[in-house]
Amino acid sequence: MKRRSDGEDSKKPKPSAYSKALGLLARREHSRRELKLKLRQGGYEGEEAGAALDRLGEQHYQDDDRFAEMLVRSRVGQGYGPMRVRAELKSHGLADARIREVLDAAEVDWTAVAAAQLRRRYGAAATSDHEERARRAQFLLRRGFPAATVRSVTHADVDDTADGDS
Repeated sequence: MKRRSDGEDSKKPKPSAYSKALGLLARREHSRRELKLKLRQGGYEGEEAGAALDRLGEQHYQDDDRFAEMLVRSRVGQGYGPMRVRAELKSHGLADARIREVLDAAEVDWTAVAAAQLRRRYGAAATSDHEERARRAQFLLRRGFPAATVRSVTHADVDDTADGDS
């Protein structure tokens, strides 16, 4: 492969904000907030980026609801709990009411997901060791499961104050 040292690479025109965002969406779903940030980092400013995002939304290429549903499916499949998923959706700019709707519509058995994560990480053997139960409980809490779920799966004493607004 021949490298160009005479600056010919820099003569390629910069794609429009719409083209750049469409290219990003071709790879995977993005939230509107995420696309806006990536466009800003790419040197696209306010009006052009906003118009591109509006056009993508009108054409249904970018949809925060579809993004949220995809993210919930993905994170549940990876074994994350509802608090972690909620925080990630919030970081993408989704409203609390919409986050609740998406999580409710997913109809996830969070206890089963937590139990599966425990089996995957620690095997099927139960433990009567207090420290080991606490270690397993902390693992699930870090993955975003509420204290009540963690308690029911690990039978460990877990403080409810770690739940926040679950």
